Amino acid sequence: MTRRFPRSLLTCGGAAGLLVALLSPAAMPLAGQTSSSTAKAKPAATKTWTPPRTADGHPDLQGIWSNAILTPLERPAELAGKPILTEQEAAAYEKQMVERNNVDRRNDVGTENDVARAYNDAWYDRGSKVVKTRRTSLIVDPPDGRIPPLTPEAQKRAAERAEARRLHPADGPEDRALNERCILTATTGPPMLPGPYNNNYQIVQTPGAILIFTEMVHDARFVHMDGRPHLPQNIRQWKGDSIGHWEGDTLVVDTTNFTDQTNFRGSGENLHLVERFTRVDADTLLYEFTVDDPRSFTRPWTAAIASTKTEGPILEYACNEGNYGMRNLLSAARADEKKAAENRSK
Repeated sequence: MTRRFPRSLLTCGGAAGLLVALLSPAAMPLAGQTSSSTAKAKPAATKTWTPPRTADGHPDLQGIWSNAILTPLERPAELAGKPILTEQEAAAYEKQMVERNNVDRRNDVGTENDVARAYNDAWYDRGSKVVKTRRTSLIVDPPDGRIPPLTPEAQKRAAERAEARRLHPADGPEDRALNERCILTATTGPPMLPGPYNNNYQIVQTPGAILIFTEMVHDARFVHMDGRPHLPQNIRQWKGDSIGHWEGDTLVVDTTNFTDQTNFRGSGENLHLVERFTRVDADTLLYEFTVDDPRSFTRPWTAAIASTKTEGPILEYACNEGNYGMRNLLSAARADEKKAAENRSK
């Protein structure tokens, strides 16, 4: 297991300590089978792995998991028609992406781009490998590895949002994106996708509920496991309403009741998300999700990513730069408006 330390914009925090208090201990045995020697050679039996179990008999998914990976969500245009890389191609791609992502490069960036990079490379954690399957996209369906086209309704909605941003870019904080307001980011989920940094998730498991604690914006999502129905449709939440159940050794999480501002790649408030968590070995948690939103996408689509067990702790992520940035952004907008008014009066 690789030791990894969080690379957050951090303050000291007690959130992780609170989570540790909720952890329920469970044994973590590894079970396997090997062939025995006999006078007549027999084919070696395939080794099997039995996941550790919690007290209620379900697979123990607890721990801290990192989904930092170089494989993009969508297949790049230059790799169209190529779902799998060869070993040599994967190694070359990894080398190229690590070099390209290094923001400490100072060659031919120019002063403006250099300043715009904000952080040096020490703060980033994009990973250094592609997925083990060497797929060229995290999307596994459709086969082309691309997000399906938006419906006319979703295209209209996107155009209206763009026009609203153009006409009212910063009348108030509500005009800015959720991530700028330190409310929600793309990596927070659901669905949970890797980002430039803070790609750690801690799972705390009890019979009645499962907590998914996200390093990014120190956010927490509760998955109810007690058989309750979804909330009434008039109750909407940033991360939706998550209801879980077990299908064999796989945790299945069904999430609805998103808000009309929780825009995932063009989705709307009627987004229906199904996630599947399967522990495939001691250090790997397979995470799959299916996006189903007929009013936004022309067909459902599915992605898969394997998360790696990692050591903690997860420290508190402090979104202070967003708070300062919001004040400066709004004051700059007022200054622009004042200057425009002065120009019109001349």
